[in-house]
Amino acid sequence: MRRNALTRAALAALFVVGAWATQAVPTASADDGPVAATREEAPASDGLLRAMRQDLGLTEAEAKDRLAAEKSATTLEPTARRAAGSAYGGSWFDAETGRLAVALTSDAPDRTRRAVEATGAEVRTVRHDARALDATQRRIDRLDAPEGVTGWHVDPRANTVVVNVADGSRSDEAVRRFLDRAREAGPVTVAEVPGAPRTLAAGTVGGDPFYTGNVRCSIGFSVVGGFVTAGHCGGAGQAVSGWDRSYIGNIQGSSFPENDYAWVNVGSGWWTVPVVLGWGTVSDQLVRGSNEAPVGASICRSGSTTHWHCGTVLAKNETVNYSQGAVRQMTKTSVCAEGGDSGGSFISGDQAQGVTSGGWGNCSTGGQTWFQPVNEILGRYGLTLVTA
Repeated sequence: MRRNALTRAALAALFVVGAWATQAVPTASADDGPVAATREEAPASDGLLRAMRQDLGLTEAEAKDRLAAEKSATTLEPTARRAAGSAYGGSWFDAETGRLAVALTSDAPDRTRRAVEATGAEVRTVRHDARALDATQRRIDRLDAPEGVTGWHVDPRANTVVVNVADGSRSDEAVRRFLDRAREAGPVTVAEVPGAPRTLAAGTVGGDPFYTGNVRCSIGFSVVGGFVTAGHCGGAGQAVSGWDRSYIGNIQGSSFPENDYAWVNVGSGWWTVPVVLGWGTVSDQLVRGSNEAPVGASICRSGSTTHWHCGTVLAKNETVNYSQGAVRQMTKTSVCAEGGDSGGSFISGDQAQGVTSGGWGNCSTGGQTWFQPVNEILGRYGLTLVTA
């Protein structure tokens, strides 16, 4: 197989930190993700900082400060949520203050507010608690959405469920009926978006993909015995081949729609390591865990078509209404993607976040992309993430 130099570089990085995973890898994933290669000293690689400067408009110093603040917020969030108790209305990373913001209902006791503030989080007062918003989303999930409705999610900052409608579709009779029923479900806000989501698989082209038949997708993250990717890339039992068309393994489990995830066993000389590859464009990223980044945090994506791009987490637990059917519990980002990027890695710092599902727009004019959270995939199939 080719990429010997890149593979040696990736393995050398692993030896530096003394962390062999299960095997070694020419899992020529179409994931391009760069970033840190040392534990404490380097918060991010030059490649990641470059991408954050390009896609988020930050200076190098601002990017480093933001990564450090986001890491603190990610660590803090579970503690702050517990302190909020039944008054919890959601949380997010506030890029303006560099701190975790936690929403509390207006009837929260003073002791609850003090307990949340004692964790280091900022407190915002809202009307609805998270349980009420989640219940509203579940009621909307039971409705049949017409094509003009692109998805819906809980927005903790707005303290409402946002229903997204494609530009020009709001006046459609079927869309109007859906919105009327959605408003009956609870607190709802309607937002118009410039495009409808689509999955990001592609026909056979050159590059660094994996293939299922004539579909090209991207590898997400190594797990013990294989890798995870998007479910719409293929069904259970389907054979998978690598960038050079050599046999990798078979899809062991797949779900799409409703979910969008799959996992593939790896054999026949293909190995796994905890690396998201930069393919010479940026340095490689070691994967050290899968702590979930909060809404508002920066995040980057790697895929076989457009390689490495960054943005921010816009929403969690969004229901996305593809033409093939709804997919639930997705995370929305401002990162661009294109055909063939499906299944690729979403990563925040050195923490795995999820696999690319679909989106609208492209990397020339911009767009949004959704991913299926990796921890859900690991739990569904009983998999273990390979980490450094």
